[in-house]
Amino acid sequence: MPGTPETGEPAAAAPRPDLVLLGVFGAAHGVRGEVRLKSHTGDPAAIAGYGPLRTEAGRVFELVSVRPLKDDMLVARVKGISDRTAAEALTNLRLHVERAVLGEADAEEDEFFHADLIGLTAETADGNAFGTVLALFDFGAGDLLEIKPSDGGRSLFLPFTKAAVPVVDVRGGRLVVVPPAEIEGEPPPAAGQVDIEPAAPRRRGLGPPAR
Repeated sequence: MPGTPETGEPAAAAPRPDLVLLGVFGAAHGVRGEVRLKSHTGDPAAIAGYGPLRTEAGRVFELVSVRPLKDDMLVARVKGISDRTAAEALTNLRLHVERAVLGEADAEEDEFFHADLIGLTAETADGNAFGTVLALFDFGAGDLLEIKPSDGGRSLFLPFTKAAVPVVDVRGGRLVVVPPAEIEGEPPPAAGQVDIEPAAPRRRGLGPPAR
């Protein structure tokens, strides 16, 4: 089976609902086998606490240690990876954990795991493409979704409320957004990575009506 251009891994037939994306390997870091790792867990370093992580193609990796680099980017040491060449081969590999490890969010209670939201396609109520969810932040006044616009440009920040995000379809890989009249183009000055237990599901706020 041919591999994907980005990773060389066999292409997965379809996203697996039994796996939750927790992070993505980036470029090699230094010459001793360390690699950059973008974490999607609430506390970035908590990704190392889930035990072995796997790709959709079945490769398994054990994180020996992680240390912060910037924001949600870490520097990771991976078991069995001891030189730069081996670390370079990890670039763009997506790391998952079995959903059973996280437990279940209560959809009826409008709860969603942080990691489930990352990568969802955002579209408007009339079905037009809006962007892709990059991250979830809590700046002290409620959760904000960081969305990369479909037409390019800098990220936009929308409140994660029922008014601004009326539909979240994790299994369908999408959410519907109703952008307020004014959309934040930059995080507030006190911006910081949301600091929550990564296994705790997030609940949308009610928020003010979208305009």
